[in-house]
Amino acid sequence: MKQVSQAHLSEYDCKPDAIAVSPGRFHLAGEHSWFFKDKTLSMAVDLPVYIAVSARTDNSLRFYFPQLKERKKCGVPSMKFRREDKWANSIKAVIFGFEKCGIKFGGLSFTVWSDILPSAGFGINTAIKIASAAALGALYEGERKKINDDLVLRTVEIGNRQFLHCGNYIADNFSALFSVPGSLVLTDHAKMSFETIPFDFSEKTILLTDARVPRISVWNEDSLRQPENALLLGELKHPKPSVFGGWIYEESKTEINEVLSVVGEATQRRLFCIMKEHKCVLDAADAVRKRDFAAFARAVNESHSLMSELYEASCPEIDWINKRVCEMALVPDVHKPSACCRITGKGFGRCAYTILDSDKVDDFKKKLSEYERIFGFKTQTYTVKPSGCAYLETV
Repeated sequence: MKQVSQAHLSEYDCKPDAIAVSPGRFHLAGEHSWFFKDKTLSMAVDLPVYIAVSARTDNSLRFYFPQLKERKKCGVPSMKFRREDKWANSIKAVIFGFEKCGIKFGGLSFTVWSDILPSAGFGINTAIKIASAAALGALYEGERKKINDDLVLRTVEIGNRQFLHCGNYIADNFSALFSVPGSLVLTDHAKMSFETIPFDFSEKTILLTDARVPRISVWNEDSLRQPENALLLGELKHPKPSVFGGWIYEESKTEINEVLSVVGEATQRRLFCIMKEHKCVLDAADAVRKRDFAAFARAVNESHSLMSELYEASCPEIDWINKRVCEMALVPDVHKPSACCRITGKGFGRCAYTILDSDKVDDFKKKLSEYERIFGFKTQTYTVKPSGCAYLETV
């Protein structure tokens, strides 16, 4: 907090009026399933984004990101999306959202402080939005002790849909706004609700790896996210009150093949992946509740296989990392895997998470050194812990 305050003072010659903090995040499974009203399992992590804001005497918006050494600016009346503004567009989207909710601001100065750059993923853009909304909410209300959650969620949704013209992923927002230290967030997209689950595996270490692989989409996800495909999967949903959300997918291959026979082979394969992924999310969440790491690891590793083989969201480089982790995980007991690894993020390729015994971290990093020699990409790895939600700092 001291660093962002000092950077803000140095840049604008005034102290911040409000400072908000929001955690980074990664999705353990289910991040591709939101369109089909399925579930996503997420973890907020201690990769914080700080947003400092102060009111200006003019009608200008100024944005400063010290780690990037970038400055952006525009006027409040002329504020619009500009591709070259990149990370600053996230803040402008939040301002736009507030205006649509009837809350007007004059000139503002912002400082963004994050040791993880938005290009790495890990929920940094969402954290910028949530922290900006929280800081602006405090600035408007003059109340620094609590965040109006409904206002923040509404503001971010409007900004995403109407300013950035992108999807509003509630699992992203929920994990930033409602996470609890030491827990996972399980989002139900059908009911727009969530549950926090204690992640009680203190003997494990959680690593996020930016594999530095260029993001290349081999197919367009929007081609799958069509109403007719959602209707097909809806036919294959059955009530089951005992599970989170109250339903599961059909398991009969005959029934599945009959319902999905009206679409092409590639679409069939990916819709089937969505169905299997739903089970992985439920299995992983149930294993965490029971503190059964082996069952959790099996669900995560199965999810990665689905993402690679059926959904085609992975890449050879991250598959290689996953395979090395799975080999480590089966020693000494093949029936009780001690580690898991999966691609993460809504994009295709680049980032993965690994959860393994703390005394195996050095072995994993040796594998990454081997990866770098084979593929030529220099990885960046972060050791993280489950974090709490966004909050306001006392200025």
